[in-house]
Amino acid sequence: MSEIYGSDAYAPREVARRVAEVGVAKARLPFLSLVLLGLLAGAFIGLGALGFVLVKSDPTLGFAAAQVLGGVVFSLGLLLVVVAGAELFTGNNLIVMAWADGQVSSTELLRNWAVVGLANLAGAAGLALLVYASGHPSLNGGAVGQTVVKIALAKQALPWDEALLRGVLCNLLVCMAVWMAMAGRSVVDKAVAIVFPIGAFVAAGFEHSIANMYLMPLAWLLQHGGAVPVDGAWVTVAGMLGNWLPVIAGNLLGGSVLVGLTYHVIYQRGRPAEPK
Repeated sequence: MSEIYGSDAYAPREVARRVAEVGVAKARLPFLSLVLLGLLAGAFIGLGALGFVLVKSDPTLGFAAAQVLGGVVFSLGLLLVVVAGAELFTGNNLIVMAWADGQVSSTELLRNWAVVGLANLAGAAGLALLVYASGHPSLNGGAVGQTVVKIALAKQALPWDEALLRGVLCNLLVCMAVWMAMAGRSVVDKAVAIVFPIGAFVAAGFEHSIANMYLMPLAWLLQHGGAVPVDGAWVTVAGMLGNWLPVIAGNLLGGSVLVGLTYHVIYQRGRPAEPK
């Protein structure tokens, strides 16, 4: 099949098969492995968000340049997840393909999403605590910390419907990045496949639940620790939840329905289920 496409990449139908096979393996990972890999993924995405903030804190860059360059830098997070190995809730929405095939049970699917999602939160928030304690937000005359708080307050102020739809659009692109990375055979292939869709979602201002689980706790720490003066608005726990819940729902819809189930219908519907 790859000869038809003129490259050594896996063809789309082969990618669908590989995604389903990987989904089965992910759904059956031992609990401790799942937790540890989830912690790593949360921290990896947080590192990508850290890079994005560095770019955004530079006042000499125009809006478009900062968004695009920040998106490219943010791609580090998913590249670490895919190449180094980790379990990311948003990417694992593609396990729905194995579920739709009957290879993974509903219990296994929900177990993976729940455990990985909570581990991602712990990993992202844990990185936020380390970054706060390191003094990193004081870089650029404190502009880094101020930028974190500005971003977090904007996320907290999003109406639920906008947060939901931005979550849908975000994970449509994230899962397409994972999908295309599965087509690659080398690290370079995977990096190229990841950078463009991830850079696009960040540049467009879409909402990634795990990135928000790093940025918003860090902003909370900066405000409550006195590192960034409060100018009328606080990042609150209620505000974090008010962002995370619709964004998680949007990420689920974008990744599992618009990518996973769509490709299942295209390439795998009607194919005999493989034995569990």
